Amino acid sequence: MNFSISSEVPELKKGGCFVIGVIQDAVTSNDKAYLPDKVKRLLNAVAADAGFKGDVGKSIAVHSAPETQGCSIILFGLGPKDKISKNSYIAAINHAIDSLQDIVSKEIHLMLPELHIPGTRDGWKTRQLALLLKLKSYRFEIIKNVTSKTYPAHNKKLVLCIGGHNGSGETRNMRIGDAIGEGCNLARELGNLPPNICTPAHLAHTATGIGKNLKFQTRVFNEGQLKNMGMDALLAVSKGSVEPAKFIEMIYTGTSKNKPPIVLIGKGVTFDSGGISIKPSSGMDEMKYDMSGAGSVLGTLLAISKLKPPVNVVGLIPAVENMPGGKATRPGDIVRTKSGQTVEILNTDAEGRLILCDALTYAEKFKPSAVIDVATLTGACVVALGKIATGLFSNSDELAEELSDAGENSWDRVWRMPVWDEYQTQLKSNFADMANIGGREAGSVTAACFLSRFATKFPWAHLDIAGTAWNSGTNKGSTGRPVPLLCEFILSRCGF
Repeated sequence: MNFSISSEVPELKKGGCFVIGVIQDAVTSNDKAYLPDKVKRLLNAVAADAGFKGDVGKSIAVHSAPETQGCSIILFGLGPKDKISKNSYIAAINHAIDSLQDIVSKEIHLMLPELHIPGTRDGWKTRQLALLLKLKSYRFEIIKNVTSKTYPAHNKKLVLCIGGHNGSGETRNMRIGDAIGEGCNLARELGNLPPNICTPAHLAHTATGIGKNLKFQTRVFNEGQLKNMGMDALLAVSKGSVEPAKFIEMIYTGTSKNKPPIVLIGKGVTFDSGGISIKPSSGMDEMKYDMSGAGSVLGTLLAISKLKPPVNVVGLIPAVENMPGGKATRPGDIVRTKSGQTVEILNTDAEGRLILCDALTYAEKFKPSAVIDVATLTGACVVALGKIATGLFSNSDELAEELSDAGENSWDRVWRMPVWDEYQTQLKSNFADMANIGGREAGSVTAACFLSRFATKFPWAHLDIAGTAWNSGTNKGSTGRPVPLLCEFILSRCGF
């Protein structure tokens, strides 16, 4: 999709296409004032015949009528003016993009009426439009022998007509939305790849390639180096797999090296069988998505490196495969973490926290302004919040509020959960400093409490994306979340 901004009124000409947003019950209003009167009359008549009133999810089309000089014109509904929200706007734009599937025209002009969407700031609509266009262009077809012949609005030029508004500002917002969309699509592609392709080595190769192209530093540590670094908790997870563990470090420097960076840590379990505590077979194929935290960190580094904001960002990815085997870690084993604390492993399916705790200790070396770990950590979070909100846990009210605001602004929302001391008692072990699970009750909370013991030297937040990282069923696939949230947080922090 070639997406651009224009403040000029486009010309009706054969082969062109106009996509026009219409507020509910305002089909006959002056929102289409740039169109000739005879075209307006035609559209009003067609809308009346079709019963089109501008409802969200509804559209009508007129193709090649004499009055339109051979153009295609599509009207799509935005809903009632006093009820337009972030949700309804996104739903309407998605429907509009879908309606372009069969349009022959190579140039499409999109026109929206003046809209105030509560809770948004200048440029939000354009950022979302560019993001949605990018997301809609994605198809996972890298492995298929037969690929789709048509894509929604693929290989077309879309011009957003803004009628005299600040073109440079909107072009900037378009660029931001497009970059975030590209980061989302990278995360989706990595998540959707089968686990025999997306291994720890593949994640490392991808990070190295992106770093080389976009000029940020990357380092990949192997198992021998990790052993010397004291990352025995991380290595305990990979012991049963023939795929060796990797630890990936990415450093984007956008300002003075003396300024403390934001550190992002992404859980990179490229397949999670549960290890010796093996999972049920039903739905186990979806455990390829257990590296979605890693994918989102890679996607965020991609977007940030393209936009070049004045901020320093470090991405850390502990990458492993969790498999049963003769050398696999057993329930009852005790491991020493990089921090020196010991952990009794009561369940090998609670492996994500074991790789994250060593990464959290490693993050201390950067003296970070904030550390955010991102992980498909607990099924308990899915039970608590479903597929809508990401679980947010933090030791800092200020950081939690920043992330909540970023979630609202990006519409990639979070919901804060407690990390209270009272829950820590569930992690008590008779034989080690702590156990790696805390029982059935408050499973997502006790997982966060476990991580909090390794995050005492910096402001820290944990995002449990187990419910939001992918969809199941007929729409099975990675969502790319929380790349929009992370990018919004980083860009807001540096005033970009």
